Amino acid sequence: MLGLRKMEFACSHVVCNWRPGGAAATGVPLVKQQRDNRVAVKQQDGPVPPPLPPRRFRKPRPTSLPLPPLPSPLPPVAPRSLPPPVPPRADKDRESRLKANVNVVSINIGKLVDIGQASGLQGFQSPVICGKCSAALSCLSSIQRNVWMCDFCGCENAVNDSVTRECVGQRAGVHSDDLYLPDQSDDDYQNLEDTLVVFCVDISGSMSVTAEVTSSSGSPVYVSRLEGIQDALQRALSSMLQQSPHRRVALVTFNDEVVIYGDGTGTPLTLRDWALVDYDHIWQKGVAYSIPHCIAETYDQLVQRVNDLREHGATCLGPAALASVAMASRYRGSKVILCTDGRANIGLGEMEQTPSLSSSPLTPYFYRQLALQAVGSGVIMSVMTFEGTDCRLADVGRLSDTTGGRVNIVSIGTVATEIQSASVDNILATGVTATVFAPDGVYFPYEDENNHKLVREIGNVTKGLEVTIQFAVKPEFMEVFLQRDTLPFQLQLSFKTRDREKVTRVITERRPITTCSRIWPGSLNMAVLGVHCAQLCASLTMEGRVQEAQRQLKAQQDLCKQISKQRPIQEEESIYGNWMDAMTTICDDITTESRTLSDEAAKVMYQMKRARSVSSNNDTS
Repeated sequence: MLGLRKMEFACSHVVCNWRPGGAAATGVPLVKQQRDNRVAVKQQDGPVPPPLPPRRFRKPRPTSLPLPPLPSPLPPVAPRSLPPPVPPRADKDRESRLKANVNVVSINIGKLVDIGQASGLQGFQSPVICGKCSAALSCLSSIQRNVWMCDFCGCENAVNDSVTRECVGQRAGVHSDDLYLPDQSDDDYQNLEDTLVVFCVDISGSMSVTAEVTSSSGSPVYVSRLEGIQDALQRALSSMLQQSPHRRVALVTFNDEVVIYGDGTGTPLTLRDWALVDYDHIWQKGVAYSIPHCIAETYDQLVQRVNDLREHGATCLGPAALASVAMASRYRGSKVILCTDGRANIGLGEMEQTPSLSSSPLTPYFYRQLALQAVGSGVIMSVMTFEGTDCRLADVGRLSDTTGGRVNIVSIGTVATEIQSASVDNILATGVTATVFAPDGVYFPYEDENNHKLVREIGNVTKGLEVTIQFAVKPEFMEVFLQRDTLPFQLQLSFKTRDREKVTRVITERRPITTCSRIWPGSLNMAVLGVHCAQLCASLTMEGRVQEAQRQLKAQQDLCKQISKQRPIQEEESIYGNWMDAMTTICDDITTESRTLSDEAAKVMYQMKRARSVSSNNDTS
């Protein structure tokens, strides 16, 4: 096991009796449990109090004595009003019940796919897989007489002697981490520098809008949005020339037509009129355009093309994004950086005047299709819009959200920094799929309510990516699980590294079991819970499930209050509370009638969908 855990649980135990809505199942009481049964709570000091004396019962009446005479009948008494109900009894355990699900695991995908950090792990060629559920054999599995009974589905699998000796020879414990590397890859080796960066730039008429900025001499000057982009691109090109001289760079611009400049050395290709609404035609032209040379050979030509740009016309954003992805698709791990200041109003991906949440039927199918095609090609997209504009970021931002890129709103003064940051975002792995196994009887709320196996297609992964998943126990399995000491969980991560090597990583853990009343809120991991709340509620909001997001936010905020009563909230932990407050404000502002999401709100939600812990942001390893 590595020194740095890459699977982190919000609670030290699996809470078996949590239910949606916060109602904990009562179930049967645990036999012979002490009253002081909370996790991480000190035992009561002092001697045990003596037992209560036996209750005195009235002696039985002798049967030989005559019965007393019956009382004479009395006239009926008028019914009296019932007494007021007894107020509910104060129940400390009831107050401590958890409305929020604390069965949450955080998976640091960005670190797990970086196999350069896994040098201490022993490599194998292929995992031994269960024939029923596809869980992998690990050193935590039990093998008897060459039969492995799967911990997750109960299926019996025959294994050979070599596998038995290998598993028995490994160390026992509650955690295992195995890396599976094939002998040969089915793809040719790819130079890690042999990727493409495509700058897709808006040069429509609105890019002529100016803003006041402070010059290097300290005096105020007015600079247009296009001039800000030109300065930012020149800085990015200069930086890449010095740091990655073998990187390929291409330029695409759009207004009422799309112009593909490539590396600036050839004749530009222009797409206009009918070509702007033909998906296949644009894709073929982008793929077939001449392969750009490395920036060391094309720097001067690219800078000249950038300086010659002039703003005019409409905004055919969709066709330009499509052409850019098509060009980048020839090199897995490439990226597209799109800069715009207006709503797409011509060609593919044209936006309606009325904005809507991304789950609305009005959402252009085009952006969903293009995002999935980019993921399949191993391309990430970053989208930047200018502040004070309406670019329908809720729709266009899907390109970045799906592919693993950045979504941000910039100003003329900050666009250079943001483009520089996006240009150095390198893909660590492509085609990433995470499969989580839990015992039969566990399910995944908001994911798969009926299956104890969860498959999540992640696609492209850059540094720092964290994924959170919550799970729960079905009511009919609670008593069965409480008879066990631990429950197993397994993560199978399959991906391709940047040099096209196929890798599978399998992490297996065992977690102890408890109930809601035995959890001390002060022991919960605020980072895991805060990141999960941000990711889940942002996803629900972007899907149009605003009321459900509000319920989740309220439950998490109540949990934070419970935790704050048990222990002081650390300074870095307060950031997660600020996230919840910001998202609560956004959800409250979304009215049932309009269902609108401003660009500023969409930016926050997309960033929250890819939220990560504060410690991860500070970790440079």
